[in-house]
Amino acid sequence: MFNGLYSHMTPSEAELAAQTLHEETSYRFPAFSSTDAVTLGLSIRKRFRGSSRHAAKGRGLVIAIQTIAGHTLFSCTVGELGGAGGLGDVSLDAWASLEGMINVVRRTGHSSFYVEKGIGAMGKTPKDIGIRGDYSVNGGAFPIWLQNSLVCPIAIVAAYGGSSHDDHRLVVTSLRDYLVKTFNYKVDEGTETQSMGPGSMAAGRRGPGSSMVR
Repeated sequence: MFNGLYSHMTPSEAELAAQTLHEETSYRFPAFSSTDAVTLGLSIRKRFRGSSRHAAKGRGLVIAIQTIAGHTLFSCTVGELGGAGGLGDVSLDAWASLEGMINVVRRTGHSSFYVEKGIGAMGKTPKDIGIRGDYSVNGGAFPIWLQNSLVCPIAIVAAYGGSSHDDHRLVVTSLRDYLVKTFNYKVDEGTETQSMGPGSMAAGRRGPGSSMVR
């Protein structure tokens, strides 16, 4: 799927998709435990609580880290849940949106932001490429890969606060900083926008760099 990617993508969407793909291939763990999941989840919570989205604008966030099989390793809400009238920091459908984003990663093996930008760049909708039902194609869910794995991610980290771009950046920045602090990961700033070859999104749970759906 997504043959002829270059000819269909607008430059801005192509750049975002390429950067996101590079993040997926670069930010890999030598190991990932339940302790890592809790620590990473709490770091996302702390970063969001200190952001202007929460402190100044009163926005809320839901966070989850699950294994690829669906077992919950971490889950929390930042802010108060809204009632029937919709008032509150977190809407009633926030968790449903989060699960939909996680389903996208589980289906494709790619981050939900990468899938969103890849589809939008070609002028298509999720339904056009076979993504229907309990899926939410919005940024904020990101695959956790082990360095020695070529088959599928080991886990998925996701955050939903209502902004596709901001949620993606929150998750990716927190994950990158955790790798730097815990595993002495070296950030290569010079290749943050590495170009993406044709047919790089893949069906099923394949490694980064494959095509998304058939």
